Amino acid sequence: MDDKKFHLLTERYNYMHDVLSGKNNENLRLLSSRLEELGRRLPLLSPAERSDALTTLEDLFNFVENKIEAELTPMDKVRIVRHPQRVCLRDILENVYDNYTEIGGMGEHSLDPAILIARAYITRHRGKHTVNQSVMVIGHEKGHGEEIRNGGSASPWGNAKALHYMKVAEIENIPIHAYVFTPGSYPVEDSPGAAQQIAKNLYEMSNIRVPVLAVISEGGSGGAEAIALADRRLMFSHGYYSVISPEGAAAIEGNVKNGGASSPALVEKCAEQLRLTAEENLRMGYVDGILQEPNLGVRCYHYDFMHHLRQEILRVTDEIVLEVRGIEPFRSMARRSRRKKTRVGLNMDTVHLRWELSSSAQERLVERRHKKFRKLSAKARVDPRNTWSLLKTRLSDFWWDFSSYIRYDLFRRRQQKISNFFGEIQSETTFFFKNQTAPVRRLFGRLLPRFGAKSSGEAEKQLTALSDWSETKSRRGNWAYISNKAMEDRAVVCPNAATHGCLDMWAPDLYGEFAGVCTHCGHHFPMEYQWYLYNIFDKGSIREFNAEIEAADPLGYEGFGVKLEKAKAATGLKSSCLTFEASINNIKLVVAMLVATFRGGSVGAAEGEKFILASERASKKRLPFLAYTHGTAGIRIQEGVNGVIQMPRCTIAVRRYIDAGGLYLVLYDTSSYAGPVASFLGCSPYQFAIRSSNVGFAGPGVIQETTGTVLAPNYHSVYKALARGHIQGIWDRREVSFNLHQAMLTMGGRNLYYK
Repeated sequence: MDDKKFHLLTERYNYMHDVLSGKNNENLRLLSSRLEELGRRLPLLSPAERSDALTTLEDLFNFVENKIEAELTPMDKVRIVRHPQRVCLRDILENVYDNYTEIGGMGEHSLDPAILIARAYITRHRGKHTVNQSVMVIGHEKGHGEEIRNGGSASPWGNAKALHYMKVAEIENIPIHAYVFTPGSYPVEDSPGAAQQIAKNLYEMSNIRVPVLAVISEGGSGGAEAIALADRRLMFSHGYYSVISPEGAAAIEGNVKNGGASSPALVEKCAEQLRLTAEENLRMGYVDGILQEPNLGVRCYHYDFMHHLRQEILRVTDEIVLEVRGIEPFRSMARRSRRKKTRVGLNMDTVHLRWELSSSAQERLVERRHKKFRKLSAKARVDPRNTWSLLKTRLSDFWWDFSSYIRYDLFRRRQQKISNFFGEIQSETTFFFKNQTAPVRRLFGRLLPRFGAKSSGEAEKQLTALSDWSETKSRRGNWAYISNKAMEDRAVVCPNAATHGCLDMWAPDLYGEFAGVCTHCGHHFPMEYQWYLYNIFDKGSIREFNAEIEAADPLGYEGFGVKLEKAKAATGLKSSCLTFEASINNIKLVVAMLVATFRGGSVGAAEGEKFILASERASKKRLPFLAYTHGTAGIRIQEGVNGVIQMPRCTIAVRRYIDAGGLYLVLYDTSSYAGPVASFLGCSPYQFAIRSSNVGFAGPGVIQETTGTVLAPNYHSVYKALARGHIQGIWDRREVSFNLHQAMLTMGGRNLYYK
């Protein structure tokens, strides 16, 4: 027994040493010397002396652990979360739920061992009756150092498996408990690609019609969001939830390349600046509660914490249900009563509340979820509009709601019904008349020559020959906007010259008349966003709105405020998102454009808000909604979770717009990666890309750094994206205007004014 106690103390010391990552800590040195000394003396002591010595040393360990706990840095907490002794999802299933059956695979024999799914139940008591309440448990499984789990990084098919069983839970009308234990999703682009699958998960989760509770231990960016769009989010007190790992942020800040490593000091600094701890996320409103862990983090033998976790998930699941069930006054009374009893120590196992929801309660649940995310990140952007300006905006929104209802819902739809009725009568009459007079018409057809009929050869040619395509006409010969690169007197070499034999081109021709397209192989050189503004949309039709909203520095990230001001001065923009109304061939539409020249087209709180407002405007005005991505590097890391939260926020806005009957189109250009592609861009049913652009979840450098894989040069090409079903077509830059017009005429959207 004494030897076992000594072994456990040694393990506790090793754990603290790992958490502090070899820091020169005086307390650790003291523990090390005392352990070493006792290890030498232990065989020489009597049983009573051994017991006293071990008890004394254990008290010292408790004292030191309390002291270290009070001094933990954000990076220390990151190391706690990553430690192999950290509690894992299987530990939670064993100790929190009363029974469970793992589904969708077991261990390494699984579609994706990083995702664990179980059908579980919790036993509660209603008087003398025992009730087993079912729940679908979905989460990342890191295990305790198991290599097969890939560190909890889910593959695209793992996230697809998670979504499948979320839909099963919806069918069975049982809650979903999602446990987030991931540093991020595995950035593989095999079908389904990582980005498109996360986007699909977010799109579907936004409208899941059962209660969803997410518990976050390690929440790494898009990988966390793939299963964490929830009605309530709880967070372990030693957990972290961040846009990027501290090491990744340090690599970017330190401009580390070719597999180099950032200094520990810079990593520590970035962990602090990202505001990734549970306390910071609660303060910013991105989690709803903190689960207090034992000193230095919860491990599998902390059974008191498991009991506390069980009580909290029962309480919070009950709260979600109470908020949407029954009549509002009674719901409020029930919630207040439940909170009051919980404060005085109510045992949630001894009370029972049905978790099944009626159809009306499910609708309220989804609406509350949408409103919850709509309100987030309000303080993370700059909106200088005064009260009068905001009031005018609201009055304008009200007017468009009212006028659109009168024009399109009340009159046009009734008119359409009447038109359809008479159209059907006309069709039936025409069919009946032609059917009855067919013999007479055939007789006259044989007796009388067909005056004016075209020869069979000419008719055949019209049916089978290709149209007479004029290159000059297609690119309109001259353009309304000419790139500044056309002013340079130099020759430009096509990147495909070695393989396709392309000849050098004179810059004024290439960037002027040819619109940046190689005349030999069709390679598209990058162009300024202004080229699209003035060459795609009808002349004089662009009217920008919400230009006042600008990007901010909500975390006070060192040096970022200066970089933002430089970007604003260099581009003349206040954020990377331009929102405007325009028209193409007299069809009006709303456009949200991500501009690559402003901080790489990265998305933060300002860009997310402008995108949401644009989708709401398109819905109110019954207009198509186009998201044109001139290029995006992903979510802006210097805004931390303020940026990550735009993924579910904007996806919910898109879902509401599409469900309202709108047409949402996405067009990618240059290079588009990460969070936006894995959420509000990637969830569109109609996605297209400009030839020679790249689309994916993570850039080649990030993938090489995180997985050690060196990618093929065309790994993220739009042709690869087309092959795996991410996009639906590849367009020539010179034909974008025609193709967009064609798309608006032929693609979905029952609620558009011109349909």
